[in-house]
Amino acid sequence: MSAAEWYSARAGAMVAYILLTAVVLVGLAMSGRERIDGWPRFALEGVHRFLGALTGLFISLHVFALAFDAEANLPLGSLIVPFLSSYRPFWTGIGIVAAELLLALEVANHYRDRISYTTWRRLHYLNFAVWIAATGHGIGAGTDTGSFPFAVVYGAAIACVVALTARRVLRTSGGGQPRSGESAPAMASRYSGPS
Repeated sequence: MSAAEWYSARAGAMVAYILLTAVVLVGLAMSGRERIDGWPRFALEGVHRFLGALTGLFISLHVFALAFDAEANLPLGSLIVPFLSSYRPFWTGIGIVAAELLLALEVANHYRDRISYTTWRRLHYLNFAVWIAATGHGIGAGTDTGSFPFAVVYGAAIACVVALTARRVLRTSGGGQPRSGESAPAMASRYSGPS
């Protein structure tokens, strides 16, 4: 792989992974009714959508850099059909599954007004599967995963997603008890409406 193609492929992959992690974190924050001073909910939703679009752009850069690299020897079919690649077929296949599932979720998001909220919400949970698969793909197929900077990126991403997921689950399983000093009407308004 030439230096330019290698850097393009790896940079595209790492930026996409960082953006995907940010999308998951913002989504968790919104579903958990986290409050960020100075950021109304509609602004967070806009950031969430924008980060999702950027993620797709950088995944495309990653795939195209690999497709045009003669030295990588990855035919187009092996970048579209999971588990056909000669290079670390399982982990490459997991990455392809993640990218294609993310594309399917984007289509579902596009038609959100035409499907029930319950269906959309259930489909939206598949973003966790995408993130887990992307994490496995990056660690298992990445050519420089063993380097310290990349280990820090993966470690920080995993720690942040696990911590915010745990916080979200604990809040939900807490039965919606009012926070100290919070009135029942305030609690009700906090839990009303779709997230």
